[in-house]
Amino acid sequence: MWMEILQHQQIICSLFGALLVGVCGIFPLLVIPIEEGANLKHGAAARTLRILLSFAVGGLLGNVFFHLLPEAWATEQIAYLAKNPGETIQARTSMSTGMWVLAGILSFTVLEMALPDHDDSSDEQEHEKSHKLHQEKNCEERNGNYISSMAVLSEKHLTEVNKHKNNNKPPEKRVQVSGYLNLMANSIDNFMHGLAIGGGFLVSFKMGVLTTLAILVHEVPHEIGDFAILLRSGFTRWEAARAQVCTAGSGLLGALSANIFSMATFEEKTSWVVPFTAGGFLHIALVTVLPELIAERDKWESAKQIASLVSGVALIALLTQTFD
Repeated sequence: MWMEILQHQQIICSLFGALLVGVCGIFPLLVIPIEEGANLKHGAAARTLRILLSFAVGGLLGNVFFHLLPEAWATEQIAYLAKNPGETIQARTSMSTGMWVLAGILSFTVLEMALPDHDDSSDEQEHEKSHKLHQEKNCEERNGNYISSMAVLSEKHLTEVNKHKNNNKPPEKRVQVSGYLNLMANSIDNFMHGLAIGGGFLVSFKMGVLTTLAILVHEVPHEIGDFAILLRSGFTRWEAARAQVCTAGSGLLGALSANIFSMATFEEKTSWVVPFTAGGFLHIALVTVLPELIAERDKWESAKQIASLVSGVALIALLTQTFD
């Protein structure tokens, strides 16, 4: 009877810990100073978002190189020594981890290429073209040559001008594929967090609490970076918060899996998930977000973005050194 009660307590604590880690995804909603409906392509909101994106890149890189990859290599080495007692670690034992990292990078790249984002540059060009036509028309009106300008402007151009003038509907908002890729990687990451939390509570209540706190401390800066990436991809603040909370479901699944299955066997079968997730994070940081930051031409803004990127790396390194 006591064993059954203890087992139920372990499951409840594991689920609560995984849910707590997942719910911290709404924390950025309270601290990121970007108003609902702000123009994220121009102005102060765009500059703030780029600084947050720089922090996101640093956080992702720090998470990969200070947390995920060391964990993947350590797991692979432990598994190798368990199967080959008395032998020393060889370089080939890390090939499996490297292959899964590469598989993650390539998989996310293929997905982004197979599901291309809608290119809204044509909409911007159309807007600029219509605006130019408006200016030409106004200039002709001021010079008293409106009638002659009607003959010069083609019927097609006049249709475009009138359409732009009478159409006050805001352009349809589209979410970029990169946002969904980030949510997918975050879901996989949360699954592994849930697995670790569940395993911690299986060892002892104290181990479970410490594991939950360590993951929670790591996740807060990571969630801020994820939130910025979702905003960049076209999510509103509340949509990004809801999406972050939805990924908590994978954490609950990981916690349940830890309690249902044998941890030793289950961890061995899922050892590929950590390096695969690391590859996904590398793709998001270096391929999806970083090129936009490199395109910055303002020296002062570039300096602030580099400082933010380094801060993201340094914070993850500090947290890893303190709590791992």
